[in-house]
Amino acid sequence: MIERYSRPDMKRVWSDENKFSKWLDVEIAVCSAWTEHGRIPRASLDKIKQAHCDLDRMQEILAETHHDMTAFLGSIADSVGPDARYIHLGLTSNDVMDTALSLQLVEASKILLDDLKELTTAVAVLAIKHKHTIAIGRTHGIHAEPTTFGLKLAIWFEELQRHRRRLEEAARVIAYGKISGAVGTYATVPPEIEEMTCAKLGLEPAPVSNQILQRDRHAQFVTTLALVGASLEKFATEIRLLQKTESREVEEPFQEGQTGSSAMPHKRNPELCERICGMARLLRGYAVTAMENVSLWHERDISHSSAERIILPDATLLLDYMLDIFTKVIRGLNVYPENMQNGLDITRGLVFSQRVMLALIDKGISRQEAYKFVQRNAMKSWSTGEKFLTLLEADEELMARIGKEELKAIFDYRFYLEHVDTIFRRLGLTEAQWKDCDTLKDARLAPGAI
Repeated sequence: MIERYSRPDMKRVWSDENKFSKWLDVEIAVCSAWTEHGRIPRASLDKIKQAHCDLDRMQEILAETHHDMTAFLGSIADSVGPDARYIHLGLTSNDVMDTALSLQLVEASKILLDDLKELTTAVAVLAIKHKHTIAIGRTHGIHAEPTTFGLKLAIWFEELQRHRRRLEEAARVIAYGKISGAVGTYATVPPEIEEMTCAKLGLEPAPVSNQILQRDRHAQFVTTLALVGASLEKFATEIRLLQKTESREVEEPFQEGQTGSSAMPHKRNPELCERICGMARLLRGYAVTAMENVSLWHERDISHSSAERIILPDATLLLDYMLDIFTKVIRGLNVYPENMQNGLDITRGLVFSQRVMLALIDKGISRQEAYKFVQRNAMKSWSTGEKFLTLLEADEELMARIGKEELKAIFDYRFYLEHVDTIFRRLGLTEAQWKDCDTLKDARLAPGAI
């Protein structure tokens, strides 16, 4: 991943230093298990525990062998001496590489789960703040009925909660190791060595394996990241649409001195949200590649290996960056309730059309007839620009069926707020339920901080 989109903690997970440190952790854990099993002398294990990987020396050996694992083993052997003969005892390369990769993915998962918690909290805080900030709802891009900006965010909050559970499950599925030999038969390394090794590393032993951990695990992990990215794209797209000049209901942060366009000094573009949308496309591509990696020849080939060197680091680096950027967008989002009100008023009361129709039905009129009464006046309002209520009041046939004051009472935006509190209570998004919401409780914010 390019430097611009790489955050330090996730970069460290995928650094060569961390990767080969994990390889060494696996080798030492296996040697420790062999020692407990009586195969490796305790004195030899003490020397093996002092082993280290010299990356420069590894590169020298790699230039000759063209094999990562033999180069790695040659490098650490130099630091151990004769007792290095016990290192990698009975193992195949992927016993070490796949188990170490699982450790890296577990590390990456922890960072991403923290990122998700931060974003979920930011969305929750903004949702509660704008719980009753009324705005127009749109279907097909056309004004429908009023909603609130907080309800939009409440939907995001609950979606992020689902992603948190998905990522926790994906992290659990990937937290497996395998120390089972060349094709998974344990012919050269018994199952108890695998069990002991995995316990030392904080992993579960794969119940069955061949030369590798099966790649449906990795596909589930990357697909989960892509799903999170798809939601971030959804959220970012909504902000982009609401930021359009014609409505400008919200606006992503824009710092003093920031430039929106080299040609037009007035521009304030939603470039952060656009960036997120572009990156989500990459994540979906990585998910496809991860699924392609599931099918390998017989007990294993290496067609997946080259792809994984790119997609696993890049997918985690990308999502880490996307979550951080979108959290900053949410925390700094400019919200313009006055423009939301202007949007509500732009159709001159047409948003109340369903309420008028339902009121007529309550008077005993058939739905079809009530629909016609309302629609003919609504279409006239569209074409003439006259207020919907004015046209209804001038419709003698309709007014013969409903009182004038009753009709006027229908045109009240507060009607659409009646059940908002109920929805928020369901989600734990009220101050009274603050302590019961796991995400908010775990966040570094005190109850009542809103």
